[in-house]
Amino acid sequence: MFLLVNIVVILLVFRILFNDKILKMLMKYRWGFLLKFQHVFFFFIFILITFFTENYFLDAPELIWCVLFIIIFNIGMYYLVYYYLVPQFYLSNKYPQFILYALICFLVSSLFRILLEPAVFRMNFNETLSNTKFLYNVYTEQGIVILVASFLGITKDKFLIEQDFQELGEEKEQLHLDLLKSKLNPHFLLNTLNNIYSKSFHASENTSESILQLSKLLQYVIYDSNKETISIAQEFSSIKSLTGLYQLKYNNLLAISFDIQDEETLELIEIPPSIFLTLFENALKHSAIGIESDSFIKVSYKIQNQEIYFEIINTVAKKKILVNDDNSGLGNEAVMSILEKKYSGIFTFLSTSIENNQYQTVLKIKLS
Repeated sequence: MFLLVNIVVILLVFRILFNDKILKMLMKYRWGFLLKFQHVFFFFIFILITFFTENYFLDAPELIWCVLFIIIFNIGMYYLVYYYLVPQFYLSNKYPQFILYALICFLVSSLFRILLEPAVFRMNFNETLSNTKFLYNVYTEQGIVILVASFLGITKDKFLIEQDFQELGEEKEQLHLDLLKSKLNPHFLLNTLNNIYSKSFHASENTSESILQLSKLLQYVIYDSNKETISIAQEFSSIKSLTGLYQLKYNNLLAISFDIQDEETLELIEIPPSIFLTLFENALKHSAIGIESDSFIKVSYKIQNQEIYFEIINTVAKKKILVNDDNSGLGNEAVMSILEKKYSGIFTFLSTSIENNQYQTVLKIKLS
């Protein structure tokens, strides 16, 4: 009964150790220590179990030597299962072989102890302490060693695999976000360079202005978009540089307007880069501005009810063929991913069609 109680206690303790929250917290900071602690803790409990079970059959000092022999022998069995059988067979999905070899380890180790211990150590067998009880103790102890070694080996490797998978997923997601954050339409940049090149044959203020705006925009892409946060002033600077290039391309005839209130907050408040810029790029892409005569984009910013309020209203292209649909939808997806990471629970994002063939995008972020 005492042995069974100990087994239950061990399983409960290991179950607590592998509780999701506790495990993640420990693995995040001290996973190496946790793995070593599990082995030490198990063998501490196992020594107590062995001592009290062998105490019925042996007297000191042979009891000490017998317990020492059992512990050394089972450390070998434990690490054989933990470091060889589990990685070699279980994690390779060779479950029948794993079960077979684990069973062989159990039977061989039990038989070894059954034959060796009575021959080496003076065990006291009588009517009360029969051979049957000795056999029961040996089989139970060896079963515990094999099962716990298997359990810890499997859970360790499974968890590490999941941890690696999660980290790879996070890295992939971060790379995806970085790509989207730093991405400007390469066709637009190429066209801009071609326009500057064609205008360079004739002296023009537009040429130098185009180079200046492109320089500002590339500076944003190369430097600012790699930062964790930038000021809203920097974000609007990139938007206006992009607007300037479009205006130069279409001879300053584009109906793009800005209503920026609470300008004193622009330098004080920081946001992740490319949030506003990505939404503005979406408006440029889908409004057919510069192509359809009545197209327009209106950008608004203000602080309202302790919230950042950013709004874009733009026309929608009447002919979809005029709109470049490359990576359609990825802009809003990138913005949502960034917002969920940075402002989970404290932002509102609305992107919907409104009357008169117009589209409205509203982003609100609560100020802490």
